Amino acid sequence: MKILITTDLFRSTINGVVTSVLNLEEELTRQGHEVRILTVSDKGKAYQEGNVWYLRSVPSGIYPGVRIPVPGDSTYRRELTEWMPDVVHSQCEFCTFSYGKRIAEDTGAVFIHTCHTLYEQYTKYIPMGKHLGSAAVAACMRWRLRPVDRIITPTKKVERTFLSYGVNKRTAIIPTGIQLEQFSRPVSPEALEKLREECGIAPGVRVVLSLGRLGFEKQVDELLYGWKEAGISGREAVLLIVGGGPAEESLKKLSGELGLSEQACFYGMADPKMVPAFYQMADLFVCASTSETQGLTYVEALASGLPLVCRRDPCLAGVLDQGKNGYSYRTREEFGSYVKELVCKQEVRERMSAHSRELAKAFGTEAFGRAVDSLYKKEVRRHEGAFVFEESETAFTEWNWTGYADAKRFP
Repeated sequence: MKILITTDLFRSTINGVVTSVLNLEEELTRQGHEVRILTVSDKGKAYQEGNVWYLRSVPSGIYPGVRIPVPGDSTYRRELTEWMPDVVHSQCEFCTFSYGKRIAEDTGAVFIHTCHTLYEQYTKYIPMGKHLGSAAVAACMRWRLRPVDRIITPTKKVERTFLSYGVNKRTAIIPTGIQLEQFSRPVSPEALEKLREECGIAPGVRVVLSLGRLGFEKQVDELLYGWKEAGISGREAVLLIVGGGPAEESLKKLSGELGLSEQACFYGMADPKMVPAFYQMADLFVCASTSETQGLTYVEALASGLPLVCRRDPCLAGVLDQGKNGYSYRTREEFGSYVKELVCKQEVRERMSAHSRELAKAFGTEAFGRAVDSLYKKEVRRHEGAFVFEESETAFTEWNWTGYADAKRFP
């Protein structure tokens, strides 16, 4: 099949959407499909590079690093329409969504959309956004997703959210896969030692890792308050915060105000190639965000054999097995207690590490690619008027594993 993927973000950005697109492209190509990508240029000018078409763009002025296409630039839309894709798979609801919609309409292609983002968490970045509530977000999503034939969500949490908006579309739950090998493959001791020195972490000091974009919605400040609550000395462990974003400076200021300058290390943005080394240098992974739709960093941490201490959230179903590969917490006091236990008790860390590696096996890219390919084929047949039997309208059988049944534990 010919498959067009549209996305507002691509290789110059590091986040879950981009990871999902790259892994999907690789798996679909491996299966023999012809894949093209339409995205927003990170350089301003329009250009084509391999199978990727970049739209001419300007800064959005809404969120740092986000760009929007220049209106009226329809050259690439015409080229991709003439290519006649069988499936248009949109990954973002805004800029390139409109291009995907028009191409699907003009070619009769199946129009699939993956919901990656819970937008209530991001209204603070929009002018007057603090006055917008769930009702406004819901109305926008209902209107925006009207032309879509089928919606993919990475977790039950996201499916429930979009159904609560009143989005009346058939859904399929397909967790985004990651390339497990790059996180499970050992990094050399020399490289890890060099990275420790670069971060200024003394030998024997435990590393508690927070890795991801430093947006205000990620609530990294909660980790600093929780670390203060834990009362862990800098000789025992450090909180290593890897990532950049709009909240970075305020977090550094807060760290100083809390007296954690010697215990909290801000590395900044990391080269993607170095990310596996950060995980393998760490002893456990922490996250306070409730804005995650799936939380690919959680899965990366699992594949790296790290125990987790994360804010309680529905997206942890199937990822965090309470007391077996980590803990979900509700309060700063719980966070501090769980982190201190894992910092101090090596035998508990080792037991949880083994369980994390076992759980990670369910999130490989091959199963992800198979599930999406199966959905495409069903929707193409349905589009052609053929009868399509499905065991479930909300999840593929191969993904209907225990983790989703356990979602009720995280209401």
